[in-house]
Amino acid sequence: MKISLPKNSRLQSEAFTFGVATASFQIEGGVDSRQTCIWDTFCATPDKIRDASNGDIACNHLNLWQEDIALITSLGVDAYRFSIAWGRVLNQDGSINQQGVDFYIGILDELKRRNIKAFVTLYHWDLPQHIEDQGGWLNRDTAYLFKDYADKISQAFGDRVYSYATLNEPFCSSYLGYEAGIHAPGLMKKAYGRQSAHHLLLAHGLAMQVLQKNSPNSMNGIVLNFTPCYALTQSAADIQAAKQADDYFNQWYIKPIFDAAYPDLLAALAPEDRPEIHDGDLELISQPIDFLGVNFYTRAVYQADAEQGFVQVDLPGVPKTDIGWEIHPQAFTDLLVSLNQTYDLPPIFITENGAAMDDKCIDGRVDDFDRLSYYQHHLTAVDNAIVQGVNIQGYFAWSLMDNFEWAEGYLKRFGIVYVDYASQTRTIKASGQAYSDLIRSRAHFTNNNNK
Repeated sequence: MKISLPKNSRLQSEAFTFGVATASFQIEGGVDSRQTCIWDTFCATPDKIRDASNGDIACNHLNLWQEDIALITSLGVDAYRFSIAWGRVLNQDGSINQQGVDFYIGILDELKRRNIKAFVTLYHWDLPQHIEDQGGWLNRDTAYLFKDYADKISQAFGDRVYSYATLNEPFCSSYLGYEAGIHAPGLMKKAYGRQSAHHLLLAHGLAMQVLQKNSPNSMNGIVLNFTPCYALTQSAADIQAAKQADDYFNQWYIKPIFDAAYPDLLAALAPEDRPEIHDGDLELISQPIDFLGVNFYTRAVYQADAEQGFVQVDLPGVPKTDIGWEIHPQAFTDLLVSLNQTYDLPPIFITENGAAMDDKCIDGRVDDFDRLSYYQHHLTAVDNAIVQGVNIQGYFAWSLMDNFEWAEGYLKRFGIVYVDYASQTRTIKASGQAYSDLIRSRAHFTNNNNK
């Protein structure tokens, strides 16, 4: 089986960037050579991780990074998106940990040698625990600590980085971590969710200032995740419920960046739940960015609720991934077109898209045709958005390899490469081979169109 795209698809241009993505805590291991982070603490808390696992070893990427980059190269991708562990590159007093910095410089230099673009994410959820002990993202000072981290690391990396993202999915850090308690640090209060979100966005704005100064030739931006909100029925109440959910979960993170304002829903929050916003904050948050990273996995359906305003509905009989998320590729196109119509956007990169499936490695093969189908339909959805005028310049599969999947531990597999955690053997899945074949087919497409 293979992934096929429409004739003359923009995705088949060699100017389009195809990549794979990972995150530090999910793959690196090497817990003894970095600071303790909030996910180490969360993993050590009973009943927080489904399989009671942790990231101490994960995919042992700290020791296997050279073979992993060789694997990435074998796929034929143009780019590799990965994150920096804040607590690996800085010591507790804020000074440089040279051993940690050298680890990433080794990766960056090897990627450059292999002509693979480095897309670096500065924060993918692994806040050093000592910062959390001082309030974490509830403490405004953390935004300035992040600016200092971004300043020191972008100087240390020099011109090796093709693209910087300040944050990955601030929704997950704030809502899942401080409001719903599903992710580290496991706090549960609406006011905490809103305040931490504001400080995260402030951190983004502050970091953009130093990135544009220290690394003016790289593409600098942010990665946001979106779960499009649909009404269960066409009743006015359900339509309004979906609009409220969209403002709360999606627009809350993008509107301040492009419009220097929060959604009108802010005024409807109880006074004690509203974030403290200082004069000038929204101007900092809304400074220009070079690109917007969009992460998409699924959609959500809502109906009106007298008490909460909106409540999510679990639709029966719809196709779902192994993690229970509905497979609905049309929502991907709808999202991208809607964002393009609502905001004055820079170029978009799809920085994460993929599916957890119940993979089995049998005789050295992983025939994950369900994931392959997911990629087929979602890449087509991206192509449809481009046809409708959305400026999308790249796509990253999530993820390169199976890894520590946060609160799910090692129970869910998103990789296009299978990882046997006991032996650390990597096996390219059928989806990975199809993705590689699609990327390599572009040369043939370009040559034929130049005749």
